[in-house]
Amino acid sequence: MKIAIFSDIHGKILLPFKLVDLYQKETGSKIDFILQCGDIGAYPIIENLDKATIKHAQYDRDELGFHDDFTKENPEIRAFLNELNMNMICVRGNHEDHDFLDELEKENPDQSIFPIDIYGRVFVCRSGLEQKLETEDEVLHFVGIGRIGDRKGRTEKRFIQDYERFEIKKLLKTNNTFDVLITHDKDDSQSGYGMAEIREVLDNVIFQYHFYGHTGEPFKEETDVNGITQSIKVRELEFNENGMLEKGCMIILTKENGELNIEIVDENFTNKMTKFNWKTQ
Repeated sequence: MKIAIFSDIHGKILLPFKLVDLYQKETGSKIDFILQCGDIGAYPIIENLDKATIKHAQYDRDELGFHDDFTKENPEIRAFLNELNMNMICVRGNHEDHDFLDELEKENPDQSIFPIDIYGRVFVCRSGLEQKLETEDEVLHFVGIGRIGDRKGRTEKRFIQDYERFEIKKLLKTNNTFDVLITHDKDDSQSGYGMAEIREVLDNVIFQYHFYGHTGEPFKEETDVNGITQSIKVRELEFNENGMLEKGCMIILTKENGELNIEIVDENFTNKMTKFNWKTQ
């Protein structure tokens, strides 16, 4: 089983799929799923954009990619996604239309993940629930925790909600071990900011890998303070001032014979898709 991992796509919904398609063609290695660490940019209605997204969208229409390409039918996009035949499972970030996502979550009360786009290829997983991805040979067990933490008692929907804390409390009582934790925010143990609930999960539940985004920091790999989990800061899938993607923005997680390994996709590969050509690739 191979899974491509990205973070902070900010409306560039097609870009992870295109990078995976190119990776498969160049390496001959099949990818089974995409996992995404939040800030999808899931804004179906432009009037609901938050201030930061409005600011960026004035200079970069890519910020509105969900609205433009994934809320109304585009035959070319559908054909591409159908041929690729792959789903992307995301956690919520802080830059999403949470009212829109809340309604979809309520409409799918019995599903741990729910589709959010017109093609049925982009999914959001509920925070704190046990999840699994399956192929013929392997099963990947993971948990997603979306949104961001807050130390000021704010309750806006970009921050973790009480019903999600309730699910996380139940997770803490399980004796299960998991392959992967996917979050948007980081834990708050080192910096004094982040999400306290992530720290609590990492201290009480065994994960082999933790992938997160959000912070704007470069790619980083280190052993968590729990001494067990490999903590990976995924570089945001954003183009720099030269129109290039940064190191660590695409990671391949492989599970084979029960063993997990990661590949940091080389910049020589990701540089083939730039801000100026990725839509036509």
